[in-house]
Parts: sequence; C-alpha cells; structure tokens
Amino acid sequence: MQQATILRSLGGKKMLLAVLALSGIVHLVNVTGFPDIFYDEGIYMRRAMYLLDTGSPQDSGTFYDHPYFGQIFLGAVLGSIGYPSSLNPTADPQSMEALYSVPRVLMGLLAIADTFLIYKIADVRYGRKVAIIASILFAVMPAMWLTRRILLDNILLPFLLSSILLALYSRNAEEKSSKRTALVLLSGAALGIAIFTKVPVFVFMPLVASLVYTPKSKRLLALWLAPVVLIPMIWPAYSMSLGQFDYWQEGVLWQAQRESNGLLYITEILFSTDPVLLVLGAAGAVLAAVLRDRFVLLWIVPFVLFLAVIGYMQYFYWIPILPALCVAAGILFAKVLSSRPKILAAAVAVVAAFGLASTLALVTTNVTSAQYSAMAFLATKIDDDTTFVANPVYAWVLKSAFGNKNGFSDYRDLIYSPVRTDHTVVVAEGHFMSAIDDYDKLRNAYEKSGTIATFENDPGKPQTYPYTPLNYNWEGRTIDIRASSN
Repeated sequence: MQQATILRSLGGKKMLLAVLALSGIVHLVNVTGFPDIFYDEGIYMRRAMYLLDTGSPQDSGTFYDHPYFGQIFLGAVLGSIGYPSSLNPTADPQSMEALYSVPRVLMGLLAIADTFLIYKIADVRYGRKVAIIASILFAVMPAMWLTRRILLDNILLPFLLSSILLALYSRNAEEKSSKRTALVLLSGAALGIAIFTKVPVFVFMPLVASLVYTPKSKRLLALWLAPVVLIPMIWPAYSMSLGQFDYWQEGVLWQAQRESNGLLYITEILFSTDPVLLVLGAAGAVLAAVLRDRFVLLWIVPFVLFLAVIGYMQYFYWIPILPALCVAAGILFAKVLSSRPKILAAAVAVVAAFGLASTLALVTTNVTSAQYSAMAFLATKIDDDTTFVANPVYAWVLKSAFGNKNGFSDYRDLIYSPVRTDHTVVVAEGHFMSAIDDYDKLRNAYEKSGTIATFENDPGKPQTYPYTPLNYNWEGRTIDIRASSN
C-alpha cells in the first residue's frame, strides 16, 4: 500500500512537471512579438521606472487610480538586475525589443507560477484528476494570451491564488495550532497585497473568508481580515502623508464612474477568443451550483456581479477568473466522465491539443515590429529642443532608457501643459488617434505637424478564430511620426 502511494506521488510530480514545462513553452514563446505593446503596459512601466528613479510610488502628481504594489513589484524585480541600463540600450529595434523582453518574460514566469498554484488549489480541493485537467487548460487555452501583457491583473493573480491555496491548507491544519495561525495570516497578507495592486480584488474576500471561517475559528477570521484591510490602507495613508487625500478620493470616484461598453461586450470578446473554455467553464459552474459547491460559485459569481455594476471595464478584466473557469471545466470533465477513464483521457487530450494548436498559432504571430522600429527612430531624434508627444509605451523608453527630459510622460499631458521647445514630435499611433476627437489640443498638434516617418505592421492573418484577438491588437499596426516647429 505504501509503495503504491509513493508511485502515485511520483507519477503526480512527473505530470505536474510536464504541465509546467508545457506552460513554459506556451507562455514564454514570442513574448516580445505578441501581443502588441498596449497603452496600459507603458503606464505601469513608466511608474516602475519613476519609482526606481525617485523612490516615490506616486508618479502622477495628484492623480490616483490604482494602489502601488504593481510598480513596487515591477520596480523591485527590474531594479535588482540594474534595468534598463544593464541592457545598454541603443537606438535600434533589437535593443527596444530587449527592453520589453524583460518585463514580458517576467509576466510569463508569473503565468507558470499561476499554473502551479492552480494545480495545487484543485488538488487540495478536488483531487489530482481535476488538478491535472485545470492546470493543463490554463497552460494551453487561447484565453491565456491575456496573461502575456504587463498588467496589474497579471501581477496580482499569483497573490490571489496563493491566498486561496493557503486558506485551503489552513483548513487541514489542527484547529488551534501555530501552523494554522501562520497559514491564515499569510493568506490574508497575500490577499491584502492583491488588493493593494488593484482594488476590485476585494470581491474575492467572501471566497477566501469562507475557507478560513469555521464556527470554532472566529478569532482566526479576524486575524485573517487584519492584513486584508491594513495592507491596502497604505495607499490612502500615503496620500494623506502628502496632503492629497482629497485628490485620492477624487481619483477613486473617477475610476469607479468611468463608462465603457459593458459586461456583454467583454463577454463577447472572451467568447470570440476562447469559446471552448468559456462554454466548458460556464457548464462546470452550473454543475457546481447543482452540486452546491460554493467554492467555484464564490470565485466566479461575485466578480461577474461586480463587473455588471461598475461603469468601466476592459476585456482583460476577466484575468482573475480564468483560473476558476479552468477549475470548473476540470470538475465538469471529472464528474461527467468519472466512470469512463479512457473517454475522459481522450476528451481532455482532444481539448488540450485543440487549445495548444490554437494558442501557438496565435502567439507566434508578430504584431510589434512597427512599434520597436518606431521607438528606435524616435531615439535618434532626441535633442534639447524637441518635445515628444507620445503614448507611455514610447515615452518611458525615451525618458528612462535614453535620458530624454523634454518629452511628456503621456500624450494627454499636452492637454494640461504647454510645449516649451521649438520643435515637437507627435507619435500618432492607434491610441493617440482614438483620443484626438475628444481633445482639441491633441487634434491641433496632429494637424499642424507633418509626417516624417511611418511604420506599419500587417500580421498577415485572418481576424477569425484562432486569430480573433488580433482585433484587439491594433496599437502597433500603423505608427505615423509627425514633426512641427513651434
């Protein structure tokens, strides 16, 4: 019996290593080529560089939108290797690609860690069968392209998953043991850090609290809650230390009141990107409801309800529940086909092979070459008498890697601040062009300037499945660099 247990354990470890290797291949291939370098990625890189340069996490004067752990995490990791100066950046596309390769590889490594955590969560809660299926799906399905971007959602995800896993472990520890107390505290700290990265993560508090709480452990629940609340409070406390609490309140309200296309729109995007995972995950969630399994429901339902009531949302807001969809799909497979192991193995293999082929076809597409070429061109135009008006994707590179002092940190700064140099260079790419109808100063800057260089990228792929995410990778398609004299 003991020998059989050891053999099963060794088999499980080999399977886990195989899944992690598969995850590494999928999440680390072509990290600089797909997806495009998105506006928000530039913002978070700019904030990390500002933290490294000044020691302050507040880079935007009096503007508050998200807590600070995103830039603290990025800054700590990048600063530990002397980034960006350690790469010796030069004005060529390959050097620009190298600058973005480091944080993109970091996101890939986080995704591999997520795969491991999903396996462990499902293993503790449902057993090895569900764990293997859920982790394979997270490793290979097309929706996971979202985890390749430098986004707060991807930074917080391993902390959220760690909080869930630690809470599950705490349930198996002795009721009043020091081990359980430590696990509960660590779970609360991990969730507190996740909220300190992005506030909406608070909607997962009922999920983790339900794992910590028992009728005999009310004290432990209070102990868990302390870091969950106190760690995110660093954000408003810091604004108070700067005498900017009113601005903090204003920023939080602004963030909550923004409007966008709504829940149905981002659901349609997820469905067009990965219909198989969405259908399997939704079916698994329904099965969980039938089985009265609160775990999956508390992971998915509060977050979806939150998305339904907030005003502003983006397609990548789905990232925190992608693991839940994978776990739910794993439950579906394991429950429905539990008595037919050969059919179960074949079904999982077919879905995994389909997902892997679709994902590799997508993520090996190059959509960034024009962006790197444009960055290299801009780096040759830096001088003391030229102001750059560009989105943060380009602006932080020019400032932090090449020492440009005259460029704005974001093209939107032109709305509030005058140009003080004789020459202006405008980077008119997709994101800039989407804003000029709303701001006269941006339109005037565009119209008074003339084209000096154009960079284009045509992926050469149909924008149908599995390439539907190309519809949301448009910022690097055409980059019109324009110049004017003031």
